[in-house]
Amino acid sequence: MTDTDTASALPPPDGVRIGIVSISDRAARGVYADQGLPALQDWLRRALRNPIDWVPRLIPDERPQIAATLRELVDDAGCDLVLTTGGTGPAPRDVTPEATLDVADRTMPGFGEQMRAISLRFVPTAILSRQVAVIRGRALIINLPGQPKSIAETLQGLPQADPPVPGIFAAVPYCIDLIGGPYLECDEAVCRAFRPKNAQRPPRPAAG
Repeated sequence: MTDTDTASALPPPDGVRIGIVSISDRAARGVYADQGLPALQDWLRRALRNPIDWVPRLIPDERPQIAATLRELVDDAGCDLVLTTGGTGPAPRDVTPEATLDVADRTMPGFGEQMRAISLRFVPTAILSRQVAVIRGRALIINLPGQPKSIAETLQGLPQADPPVPGIFAAVPYCIDLIGGPYLECDEAVCRAFRPKNAQRPPRPAAG
């Protein structure tokens, strides 16, 4: 059987609804163009083979509004995955982690630990980052850094490092499996998702 035959025998990839939230007072006021939402979409489009239904939000650093937005994306919009960017430092207006914990059913501390481990390869101030990840219902919510370069590094990891450092997205598909979400299929050239063998579907041939 050829790769084309194999691909045609497989069902199409599951659709996934992803909420992306950029949190910035100045970008929300239009002082400068937001870079967080484009950075998230660029990386996820390259990493995922699934059809993606985007639900974007650009909001200021206000704890009640952030929490309300996260609730709306999960409870009303039905997002399977929500990624935020911005507002995770120690400054008084950086309240994204607190707002995220406000809506949490359960916390997933390993994501924040790994993001800080990756960022510490570059800057000692990575220990000031306070990103958290939580589960709400059947959705995973993850706080990411605010800079586009850091977003890509924490999601993808450092495959060229010695030894290689895995990014956090490698664990996202299986986490979403476990909480009842769609089966996410990654382009291994960008990100290799990890699942135990008994949780894997047949691999889809690479495009081209």
